[in-house]
Amino acid sequence: MPDITKKVRVRFAPSPTGGLHLGGVRTVLFNYLFARKHGGDFILRIEDTDQSRYVEGAEQYILDCLAWCGLNPDEGPKNGGPYAPYRQSERKENYRKYAEQLVNDGYAYYAFDTPAELDEQRQKFPNFRYGHENRDVLRNSLNLSQQKTQALLDQEVPHVIRIKVPANDTVHFYDMIRGDVSFDTNLVDDKVLLKADGMPTYHLAVVVDDYLMKISHAFRGEEWLPSAPVHILLWEYLGWKEDMPQWVHLPLILKPDGNGKLSKRDGDRLGFPVYAMNWKDPQSGEITKGFREMGFLPEAFVNMLALLGWNDGTEQEIFSMNELIDKFSIERVSKAGAKFDFEKAKWFNHEYIKISQVSGIKNQVLEILSAKDILVQDNEYFDKILETVKDRMTFLQDFWDQASFFFEQPATYDLNAVKPKWTDDKTQYFKKLIDTWEGLALVNEWEAVHLETTFKALADEKGLKPGELMLPFRVMLVGGKFGPGVFDIAVILGKKETIERVQKAIIAFTE
Repeated sequence: MPDITKKVRVRFAPSPTGGLHLGGVRTVLFNYLFARKHGGDFILRIEDTDQSRYVEGAEQYILDCLAWCGLNPDEGPKNGGPYAPYRQSERKENYRKYAEQLVNDGYAYYAFDTPAELDEQRQKFPNFRYGHENRDVLRNSLNLSQQKTQALLDQEVPHVIRIKVPANDTVHFYDMIRGDVSFDTNLVDDKVLLKADGMPTYHLAVVVDDYLMKISHAFRGEEWLPSAPVHILLWEYLGWKEDMPQWVHLPLILKPDGNGKLSKRDGDRLGFPVYAMNWKDPQSGEITKGFREMGFLPEAFVNMLALLGWNDGTEQEIFSMNELIDKFSIERVSKAGAKFDFEKAKWFNHEYIKISQVSGIKNQVLEILSAKDILVQDNEYFDKILETVKDRMTFLQDFWDQASFFFEQPATYDLNAVKPKWTDDKTQYFKKLIDTWEGLALVNEWEAVHLETTFKALADEKGLKPGELMLPFRVMLVGGKFGPGVFDIAVILGKKETIERVQKAIIAFTE
């Protein structure tokens, strides 16, 4: 069970380097659900200490993605908070003093090795790892005299600070998903804590900031498990072990057709997005498509992500946000990776579109029409159309494919579906149907049930089977063998437009 004797504070700490992978959004979601369930705080912290990988616009993109998903942080770079600033690049001065403290206490050291010298070591030793096996023969403060070390520091010779990982030891910690975890320190290298430019690496920054921001639970992907022993040691060496957060290493989201973590390349290869929203590379201008732009509803996207690696122990699949908050528990998060299933993702979206109120998706669909230069002038007419076709939509973009015939008459007809069985009797039937419907009152009689009744009654009168007339009638109105209930279509189109389309189609069918 989670320890919630102290206030729950969780964080999502992305690097602003590009698009936000759905695995990252799931980490946000699990943080958010845990915080909300336990009355805690969800913090967004931007880890931008690696300036060589910083991408302009990526931070705002992350904020936009979280806003679209409805996972807004309580504290962060945009809305501030009691532990500001929330960008690590603005907290640079915090880190050096802790790195120096580690050196002074004997838990870290200055390393003056140049990139060329390290490359030489890698060429000599293909599996080169800076650590207990070789640190005593490399250029660092452990084997340089104190005077020589100080001289190099005074001369501002470029250097890094590395943690001194002990040899022949074991690091133990408890993970809320995986239970007891241990690492042999002989397999852990002396990671760089402070780079030559004075910026911290992830290893130092995440520990310092989690401590200063009073983070109670650290959710992150299982790919960070190999870094855990370094972080555990830092919490101990800095004297903060009693304040260390509880660890939660989440299972990976796996590619659907094999093993390994789902990547952008897999999405490109298999034809689905892996980013929450469109990401435009500022250098190349290349756009990587996102779930939002494909036509996913944020509620469906979030629901789908929640069930990638978690379930509530029942067969329920559709959850509101309040239900997710109420039912979420770490105990129900799987240790095993979860294969991404795009067909299942589409199913979630289809279900959410079906249960959505027209008012909830109307503006997004109107944007899609606007992009096609179609201006909707009659809102009541549009609302009826959307209500009629939304059950048939998998994506919001499907609206046009399902409803274009409401806005323009068919330019062509699926004649192969009609002409082989077309007869003069059917021609006479539809001409008589026009005469019958011409006399219907718009207010009380132009309704689906009444139209169907008169349609079938006339068929009986003419000795024709209604089933043989339904398909031609549908093709007359929409151009093909698709669309919602044909009498529902006629009601929305209205009496004048329906009759005009039938008249026009009779000519095409008899030519």
